[in-house]
Amino acid sequence: MFNVHGVSGVSQAEIHTTETLVPEKAIEKLKRYKSPGIDQIPAELIKVAGKTVHTEIHKLINLIWNEEELPEEWKKSITAPI
Repeated sequence: MFNVHGVSGVSQAEIHTTETLVPEKAIEKLKRYKSPGIDQIPAELIKVAGKTVHTEIHKLINLIWNEEELPEEWKKSITAPI
């Protein structure tokens, strides 16, 4: 979504007006009381984990972003019929 190389129809002004989420803001926006993903880590735990964990999550996200490859585990989902 943020890869703008070779994209037509997107002006430079549109690219620079995208809000940048710092890790703290992104973590604040996590919804509570949702089922955890395949990692079994609930959003509440991430929210109260503290600066050290938030920094490590940020490093991991940056590494994945720079390598442009998602871990296989992140490509899986859990679907529960209701």
